[in-house]
Amino acid sequence: MTKEAIVESSGNVFADLGFSPEEAALLAMRAELIARLRETIEQAGWTQVQAASRLGIGQSRVSDLMRGKYDKFSLDMLVTLATRAGRRVELAVA
Repeated sequence: MTKEAIVESSGNVFADLGFSPEEAALLAMRAELIARLRETIEQAGWTQVQAASRLGIGQSRVSDLMRGKYDKFSLDMLVTLATRAGRRVELAVA
């Protein structure tokens, strides 16, 4: 039986998977925005049709959002959707 080494996370799963620092930062932001949008939709109790109407997108796009398909949304679009959903989006640079 071989023993695998445990490597501490960098705090960004995308960086841990080998993405460049720039791409990892963008992917993490997109994933976070999708998670918050899903949370907003679920807490509001919106159906996908209601969410689509509120966000100004088609129901199939809401389905993509709810399934976490972050590759189908640009960062710009996710910021727009979060704002339409009543969320305030802030950027912090460390």
